[in-house]
Amino acid sequence: MAEKKKIIWITGASAGIGKSLAEVFVNHGHYVAGTARRIDKLNQIRETLGEKFVPIELDISNKQSVEKVFVQLNSEFVIDALISNAGITSFSKAIEDSLETVENIIQTNLLGSIYTIKNVLPKMIERKDGTIINILSVVTQKIFTGSSAYSASKSGLLAYTQVLREELRDKNIRVINVSPGPTATDIWPEKALNKYSERMMTTDAIANLIYKIYEEKSNLVAEEIVLRPITGEL
Repeated sequence: MAEKKKIIWITGASAGIGKSLAEVFVNHGHYVAGTARRIDKLNQIRETLGEKFVPIELDISNKQSVEKVFVQLNSEFVIDALISNAGITSFSKAIEDSLETVENIIQTNLLGSIYTIKNVLPKMIERKDGTIINILSVVTQKIFTGSSAYSASKSGLLAYTQVLREELRDKNIRVINVSPGPTATDIWPEKALNKYSERMMTTDAIANLIYKIYEEKSNLVAEEIVLRPITGEL
């Protein structure tokens, strides 16, 4: 029986940091499973990157769908790393956010990430090897108005993964949290991008740094990384 190939599972891979991560990992010879709700965008990436990019439609807020994708990937590959990147936000004040908006943000950013982690973790523990990289945000470090639900979701994931990391100390599994500041992606309103994009970090720069962190295979692990533009916050 042929040995399974290793694969990197990147959520939210259709655009932004996730897309740049897919490009970097494939360009370094890795197989990448890119999941997102926008399968058309993923298929376009496949056309560019080739057969090492595996596009899969997925809404990570649906735990049954997450489990189904995990079963599919696990049957064909060894999931060497999970990069939990998918996320949504609003830029409204807390009083203006509907409960539906808050629930969607928490369900996607926090619970969706936990669903993916819970699916990949048993196999990683079994083989005592694996990497979980969570793309968080500087909202875990600083208060930003107009981001209450987003901040709650990312801060919740930070707390969850910090506890998880301590529980996995003897399992040889790296849990790495990356908290970027302002980054030029379409999560921002067009007006903000037009005004600030030159001061923002690029998704390619962030992806290249994350790849270097992933490639470190000694007993050193970069556990908490905060990234900001050299000029600081906007």
